[in-house]
Amino acid sequence: MSQLCDRIQAVQDRLQAAARRFGRPTEDVQLLAVSKTRPAEIVAQAMDCGLREFGENYASELEEKSRALGDRHPAWHFIGPIQSNKTRLIADTARWAHSVDRERIARRLSEQRPLGAVPLNVCLQVNISEEDSKSGVALEDLPALAEAVAPLPGLKLRGLMAIPAPSDDFDEQRRAFARLREAQEDLIRRGLDLDTLSMGMTDDLEAAVAEGATIVRVGTAIFGARG
Repeated sequence: MSQLCDRIQAVQDRLQAAARRFGRPTEDVQLLAVSKTRPAEIVAQAMDCGLREFGENYASELEEKSRALGDRHPAWHFIGPIQSNKTRLIADTARWAHSVDRERIARRLSEQRPLGAVPLNVCLQVNISEEDSKSGVALEDLPALAEAVAPLPGLKLRGLMAIPAPSDDFDEQRRAFARLREAQEDLIRRGLDLDTLSMGMTDDLEAAVAEGATIVRVGTAIFGARG
């Protein structure tokens, strides 16, 4: 337990140091703990260390952990590929969906959001490095998707998300994140009200903060490498 709290604090320290280094308010960057494959007991321990925001990649895990934690109610973020047959579960359980990349998925999430619930916060996932193996909308198709998603009543379009191709080069990391930031700035010029850039993980969070990340998704540095 104490080791987990120490790892969480170390990540928070990294985020704050990066924010100060690049002239950003430390409170502008939120840590999202990626808890995929980790049991609900570990999520509960992380909550005892002060975390409240957790990211899940698989709808079945999201459902199981939400039930197991009962009335503790962490803020769940869905960050994995969204299958059509899983949209209702995500719409019922999550506060955020970071990986919307098709209009059809967005419409299903909107229609299936429970009546009376606040709109589901969504980010559009962009295939910023143009990798065949990665999910995400192409940059040239992003404006049309954003214009289609923004008016949906069950959703609140908050911004963009990306998982760039891995790189150990800090400048290359920054260039990839800059492309996402510039894409969001273009959408804002088109009249969309966006405030979220979900980008950066354990190995590149400093570069993401440098380019304006507001949510950084960290798993390994908090929970350790998956076995």
